[in-house]
Amino acid sequence: MAKCGIDEAGRGPLIGPMVMAVVCGNSSDLKHIGVADSKKLSPKRRESIYKELSGFMQNHIIISPAEIDSYVRDKKLNVMEEHYALQLISLLPADSVIYVDSFDVDESRLESKLQSASGREIICRHHADDIYPQVSAASIVAKVIRDSEIEKLHDKFGDFGSGYPSDPRTVHFVENAIKDHVNIDSIVRHEWKTYKNMFNSKLRY
Repeated sequence: MAKCGIDEAGRGPLIGPMVMAVVCGNSSDLKHIGVADSKKLSPKRRESIYKELSGFMQNHIIISPAEIDSYVRDKKLNVMEEHYALQLISLLPADSVIYVDSFDVDESRLESKLQSASGREIICRHHADDIYPQVSAASIVAKVIRDSEIEKLHDKFGDFGSGYPSDPRTVHFVENAIKDHVNIDSIVRHEWKTYKNMFNSKLRY
């Protein structure tokens, strides 16, 4: 019986994709290589563990800003995550037990939806990346892949920081792009309130 974990990276940023990942493996093997919630690890340590995770069953999905916007317009971001979680689950052995870092405020509701749709044994918990090594591993894979995607965007658009609205470099970059009519449509999330506020404020001048 495979034990697998699902987590995401990049749900909240203003710039760049979201990545959802699944990793399967024995808890003791995963603990042995040092998996932990990716937010508690340095970038160097994440990269090191990510390389060691190459020997474990895993998969990931990269979701573009445009697709995220399309779900946010209908206030259905959780529906999008359900869709891609189920896509990842469908790739796993039929007898898998799957732990999911709950993206719904109601763990039981999400658990019921995913179980009903997949027919699999699924356990949804908040902070699952702190509880289950499989989810910790998935959080590392998702984070490293998203960081890699952000680096590619830095190479093309310049250093805009982390892409999060709490990052002054990101906010400054977007404000300047709007002001100077630089096309960042492919990388920015237009439906985010931060972007709408910046865009609308520039229209007033």
